[in-house]
Amino acid sequence: MTKQDTEILNLLKTSRGQLDGIIKMVEEKRYCVDISKQILAVQALLKKAKLKIIDRHIKSCVKQAFEEGRGDEKVDEIIEILDKYAK
Repeated sequence: MTKQDTEILNLLKTSRGQLDGIIKMVEEKRYCVDISKQILAVQALLKKAKLKIIDRHIKSCVKQAFEEGRGDEKVDEIIEILDKYAK
């Protein structure tokens, strides 16, 4: 497992832990603003993980595809996913 894989997994596991905490907060009828702040924190962690995954994809899969003459297909894939993130 690479250092980047470990970083991604740690971000996702932290997100999962925070999400469990948010669920508990809702069950306990905690203050809505506090819950919202925790949701923002999870979203930030997931965004960071997402960017690391895209970075890894571009530096490995896309790079390899260009070396094999299949770069256009990977570029289309990246554009499609960036379009979804932009919405």
